[in-house]
Amino acid sequence: MATALDLVFLWHMHQPDYRAPESGEYVLPWAYLHATKDYTDMVGHLERHPELRAVINFVPILLDQLEDYAGQIATGSLRDPLLRLLVHPAPDGLTRAEKRAALAACFRVNHARAIAPFPAYQKLYALQEIILDPGAAEPDDDALDYLSGSYFCDLATWYHLAWIGETERQANPVIAALMALGAGYSLADRQNLLATIGKLLAELVPRYRALADAGRIELSTTPHAHPIAPLLLSFSSARESQPDASLPAGGAYPGGQARLERHLSAAFGSHLARFGRAPRGVWPAEGAVSEPALACLSAAGAQWVATGEAVLANTLTAAGQTYERARDLYRPWVDPRGMRVFFRDDRLSDLIGFEYSKWHGQDAVAHFMGELAQIMAAAPADDTPLVCVVLDGENAWDYYPYNAWHFFEHLYTALAAQPSIRTRTLSTALTQHAARSVALPPVVAGSWVYGTLSTWVGEADKNRAWELLVCAKQRYDEQAADLQRDPARAARAEALLTTLEGSDWFWWLGEDNPPAAVANFETLFRHNLRALYHALELTPPTELDQPLSRGSGAPAAGGTMRRSVLD
Repeated sequence: MATALDLVFLWHMHQPDYRAPESGEYVLPWAYLHATKDYTDMVGHLERHPELRAVINFVPILLDQLEDYAGQIATGSLRDPLLRLLVHPAPDGLTRAEKRAALAACFRVNHARAIAPFPAYQKLYALQEIILDPGAAEPDDDALDYLSGSYFCDLATWYHLAWIGETERQANPVIAALMALGAGYSLADRQNLLATIGKLLAELVPRYRALADAGRIELSTTPHAHPIAPLLLSFSSARESQPDASLPAGGAYPGGQARLERHLSAAFGSHLARFGRAPRGVWPAEGAVSEPALACLSAAGAQWVATGEAVLANTLTAAGQTYERARDLYRPWVDPRGMRVFFRDDRLSDLIGFEYSKWHGQDAVAHFMGELAQIMAAAPADDTPLVCVVLDGENAWDYYPYNAWHFFEHLYTALAAQPSIRTRTLSTALTQHAARSVALPPVVAGSWVYGTLSTWVGEADKNRAWELLVCAKQRYDEQAADLQRDPARAARAEALLTTLEGSDWFWWLGEDNPPAAVANFETLFRHNLRALYHALELTPPTELDQPLSRGSGAPAAGGTMRRSVLD
């Protein structure tokens, strides 16, 4: 039995680029809403527990948007319809279309966790249900006239209050006063809330940087727009874990290695500019790795990467070895280039991501601590298991009471009180567990999701999206000489291509996702593709006018569905 255990939390912060390519208008609000609720709570928990260590992974495209939002609020030039609704100076003048859009947006939240706990917000929900009759065969536009401008002022205010982190609710006097008021919010009240949101956004990066400068957390990065690295390099990498996988036509993404290197260079530059030092580690988008991808990450300067447990199991099996979880999972591995590779404990990570939200906070923490004790008990006496818990720092908390505030308070307090369990960063583990590192066989390409790449390629709609992107990239390459003569147009085309290479467009396509989310993402994907053709001064293909997928299922709260562990 081991007498000590080192525990690493890696909290991954990611949202894709939600900006419409032509106008810069935000199509979905999740970047700033997760910031005011989740990113503020996560840093607040760490600030209150100085003995805790963790890794925080920021995707640069998310930070770009948070800076953009802070700038919008500072200047008053708002490009998000929800923020404009919040400070609308004449809400009695809202059109019926604007009212319907507001109702659709401001109740798009986990009802049990974000509406029901607040009587004033629940009253607003009940009122619109009475007036609009959700069971009616046809929408009654005339009924919208019964909802006044004051109703929409209160609705927009409560929606944003519901998306404020619990740490701010308890400590911020502006938030406390607005929640106590409950109704009848004036323009001045709403402007104060907007200013508070702007302050929270502007302070996020400095708060995380201060913790990193104090040695209390490690900050890591992801390739700039969150691309699936193995697929940029080779579509056939999907067949390493799924030999029968259907692949997009065309064989490969043109110039994929150069594009991945571009994403990595941009990410390292962004990290240095924002946090004052280059990152030592990388969480590849979705933990997706392959041998060529690892080579690119190492060449970019990564000293460590992390990925999913199933990737390790597949890799050892392919090398003719038997995967023994207790022996193999809880130690670092080293690839042929000398880069350390850490593997996510899927069970513990998924307990936090999916299961513990249904438990009382103390019971969940007691169970988690018991799981760690079992890992220690199964390890040799001279060993120190290294356990990596990796999941979103955002989506899972939508399903916890009070945004998981009690869970984190109990968890971090329990860990601080248990001297045999030590929280670490992965850079610390590089040295403290160096002697325990084992040579990693050639890695089998895969991700944290099932150990495969099937979430982003293989289905008809996903493959079609790749084929459309391949065609656009071919046109981009053909225009390279013309773009060099026009730096502004070149920068525009580069930015659009970078956004299009992100993972989320391919994640959401498919029949197992809710139609509302599929529609939002595939529409924005097609708009970005059309904008790229326009930047190249080419006519977009007419097929971009047709939806890629209809999807199925029901809309998901908070803009998420199965994305409650990692995104």
